[in-house]
Amino acid sequence: MLSRSAESIYWASRYIERAEDITRLLGVNFNAMLEAEIEEDKLGWLPLVKAFGNTDGYYAAYGDQVNARNVTEYLLWQPGNPNAVLSCLQRARENARSVREQISTEMWEHINRIYHHSREINQEAVLQSPYEFFRFVRDASQAFQGITDATMMHGEPFEFIQLGKYIERGSFTVETLEMEYANVRWLVDGSPESVVQLIVMLKSCSAFEPFRRTYASDLQAWRVMEYLLLNPQFPRSVTFCMRRCTETVSEVAGMSVDETSQAGVRVSTRRNNSNPFAGPTRLFGRIYSDLEYLDISEVLGDSFQSYLGQLLMRINGAGDDVMRTFFNTQIILPDAYPQTQQQQQ
Repeated sequence: MLSRSAESIYWASRYIERAEDITRLLGVNFNAMLEAEIEEDKLGWLPLVKAFGNTDGYYAAYGDQVNARNVTEYLLWQPGNPNAVLSCLQRARENARSVREQISTEMWEHINRIYHHSREINQEAVLQSPYEFFRFVRDASQAFQGITDATMMHGEPFEFIQLGKYIERGSFTVETLEMEYANVRWLVDGSPESVVQLIVMLKSCSAFEPFRRTYASDLQAWRVMEYLLLNPQFPRSVTFCMRRCTETVSEVAGMSVDETSQAGVRVSTRRNNSNPFAGPTRLFGRIYSDLEYLDISEVLGDSFQSYLGQLLMRINGAGDDVMRTFFNTQIILPDAYPQTQQQQQ
């Protein structure tokens, strides 16, 4: 598979996943602020801008007015925010359009429909009552994954879609843990405040119901952290995502080697190992192995946020190696955008 096509498919998947993650987090934060009976709390909304936007860009657009309406508008539509939901959907559509011959008609029609609905919707009405739009983006993203699974050949293009999805999903879970841990670290387990914050953390990763089915009402901070970081069966845990990344990139590397020998299709690489595509497999494999054998008590406490920051850097680094190994185009590395990787089109 040509590297340009692989890159477009990979990023279309990442952008759709990112749009879902941001709208879900906004919805959870709205509910949390209402339950706390706080309408305009800078401390409640600014962390979302820091994690999934750019504070300088936000202040340039809205001044020091950090509130629900402004943050929602910034994360959904602000043209100056490259991670705004509409920007993500636009880039997903552009990437999908460039590889129409690689994806199914149903996939293209679905992406096109998501983008046009999000662009043409009454933004003022959404800002007044955003929950329906949040639900639309969530359902549309999940429907895209189902349509992809049901209508696309499960070959190399499909694997790049899975790889993009799980890198984005794993990164989001780490960012959410890093953002929310400060809110629960000093709270007493079992206190009303602790319970509220832990529920917010679980719902931000669509983990509340699966967690309750596993642990009933045992809402303890260490158990929630362990679940979101290490549970091998929950599809948004970091361990699950890194295992799927390892499996997927191994599959892609095997296919690329076969194609190189049989069809002469070259994919760019900077490695000179016997298998030039093995680098990302090793990086994801190391992350997965470290998580698989990690005891959560070893990292909780003062060092947990530092551990999460280092883990996010490792995931981003493995993602960078995927791009250097399989793709030709230039990228903006994490030191230019510390929070999220960006595609340069």
